[in-house]
Amino acid sequence: MANSITLSDYGTGGDSGYMRMSNGLTSVFIDVLVLSGSALAGSDREKEFVIWLAQRDQNVVGIGTVGFSLDELPWSREDFVSNQEFMLRVIDGALAKTGWEVLAYEPAFEYIESALLQFRQLVLAFGPEKVDTSHYEEWSAIEEDDYWPTIPPGYPQCSKHHVYLSCHGCVFCNYERNESSSEVEK
Repeated sequence: MANSITLSDYGTGGDSGYMRMSNGLTSVFIDVLVLSGSALAGSDREKEFVIWLAQRDQNVVGIGTVGFSLDELPWSREDFVSNQEFMLRVIDGALAKTGWEVLAYEPAFEYIESALLQFRQLVLAFGPEKVDTSHYEEWSAIEEDDYWPTIPPGYPQCSKHHVYLSCHGCVFCNYERNESSSEVEK
């Protein structure tokens, strides 16, 4: 199994509009983007980008199930340029190892660097004409029976790892819980 990231729901867009990662690399990819994004996010929309990424936590939703298309992210047509600039800063922060001291492992930099540079090219290729606001509207809607809203009210951060929490909690606490339950099973 693996995960793919594409420019839009309407196909791969050719070789330049598509990337594929192993499950392990995808987990590292999400981890380093969440660390960087949590350190950089200022506006509510920027925090929502980080939360959206954090929801792709394979420890909770399952391995091989977190691929996405860029048009699914919480883009705003009106603020597209600032949204795109934020995502590029997040990628650059991840490349600069922002927050990596939190990681319980040492990523193989050559692999994550390659994935982040590919993702950077996809973000640069993604234009405002590809923004589909229905994705954001559906993602951010609060359903009557939602026990855990998609976007946690007040944008809380994990007190231990200082990253934004998604409806699944903290990606790093989830990893630690998953690792400790694996230890018990041995």
